Amino acid sequence: MSTPQIEAFLEMMAVERDASPHTLSAYGRDLADAEACLSRDGGLMAADAAAIEVWFAGLAARGLSPATTARRRSSIRQFYRFILAEGWRTDDPSRRLDAPRRARSLPRTLSIVEIGRLMAAASARDGSSGVRMVALVELAYASGMRVSELLNLRVESVRRDPAFVIVRGKGGKERLAPLNAAAREAVRVWLTVRDAGRKPGIPDSVWLFPSGRGRGHLTPRRFAQMLDQAAVTAGIEPTRVSPHVLRHAFATHLLEGGADLRVVQTLLGHADIATTQIYTHVTSDRLSRAVQQNHPLARED
Repeated sequence: MSTPQIEAFLEMMAVERDASPHTLSAYGRDLADAEACLSRDGGLMAADAAAIEVWFAGLAARGLSPATTARRRSSIRQFYRFILAEGWRTDDPSRRLDAPRRARSLPRTLSIVEIGRLMAAASARDGSSGVRMVALVELAYASGMRVSELLNLRVESVRRDPAFVIVRGKGGKERLAPLNAAAREAVRVWLTVRDAGRKPGIPDSVWLFPSGRGRGHLTPRRFAQMLDQAAVTAGIEPTRVSPHVLRHAFATHLLEGGADLRVVQTLLGHADIATTQIYTHVTSDRLSRAVQQNHPLARED
């Protein structure tokens, strides 16, 4: 349920803050949900602080995760700041909302051996779909790209076999994503197969991984489904594998190999190094388990 005020807020976020379509969609869903839930209190524009607090407290009862609850709090807070700035209200009913405590969850990742098994499973697929799958997995693991960045690659960006590609990340910020020898070879093979499969008289797609329907590029959902199938073939629990897990594996394995944290931050496109530091906990946990399992004084007799 949208309102003129919500639409004005989203327009401001798009124009003045250059919010991505994904971010705008999330804000829109959050505010529409709050508007519907607060309809008996007159909606967002009429609800008082008590009504806002009751709505916020009810999010956990609805089964929403702390992360989602925190995002909805942020959406509401930013909305009311905008409303105050526009002079449409003289108070901020969200001012007393406390941020939910979020447990520190470590990112899921795969071992180097499991990555190898996943690569082998991808290459075992028949025909062009197997070649495409190998290119997707190799690129994701070699570069640490987000799935949106990977699937938005244009074919012209890899035609000359570059060692790096320019990707546009969150907030429209550009960065260089590295391609190792294996990824570049996988892309070369995929380009050969891709070009051979083009239909005469039909313009080539601008996307490196075009949709099978000929419009747009491969979707994140379809890529996730393909990874699930490869995981089953590799003998890996599918719930442990996703496009984002490949990004986690990229960062974790770099740090395990001795890469500098600041370098990993740059490669991942993290604005705050605190976001990157969580991977040090993953590597520390693995080192701790290795000591417990292999050190003679750590083993129980």
